[in-house]
This record gives sequence, structure tokens and C-alpha cells, in this order.
Amino acid sequence: MIFPHVDHLPRHPSQLYQFALEGVALFILLWVYSSKPRPVGAVSGLFLIGYGVFRSFSEFFRQPDDGFMGQLTLGITMGQWLSLPMIAGGIFLLIQSSRAHHQ
Repeated sequence: MIFPHVDHLPRHPSQLYQFALEGVALFILLWVYSSKPRPVGAVSGLFLIGYGVFRSFSEFFRQPDDGFMGQLTLGITMGQWLSLPMIAGGIFLLIQSSRAHHQ
């Protein structure tokens, strides 16, 4: 896709990828998962994991923001680094909700 108001270079339409993954796919995943009763915090944990994973994936196709660091340590973008604590928090919530449910 070419964005004529930017620089006329062909790019991936990462906004569409983000909409499809972080919007539609995440909604369907959470809708199906939450259709059964779940322990408190389980749906929130899955949301954090799903959003973090989908965001990290869509970062592979995204053009880095102007004036901001593109690739950081280990070739990971800032968006991917920021997704890591979100994924970790989601895993923590799922573990905690599972433990609380079994007590």
C-alpha cells in the first residue's frame, strides 16, 4: 500500500493488521473464552497475553515512529519491549486466578 501523504513508498498496511489482530481476533478469542464461567482475573489475563502477542506480531510490519528509536536491543522494537511486561502480567494473572480457583 502506498501512503501518498507520507513518502510514496510501498508499505504494509499495518493498521489493518492491528485492526484484524488486536481488534477482531482478540475480541473473538475473549468472547469464546469468557462464554464459560472463569475464575476472577482469567479473562483479564488472557486479554493481556493476547494483546501483547498480537501487538508484538504486528510490530514486524510497522514503520517505526519518527524521532523514536526503531530497533532496540536484540533487534526488538519498542512496541515489542513494551508488550513483554503485558504478556508477563497476563501470565501472572492466569496463574493467580487458577491458584485461587483451586483453593
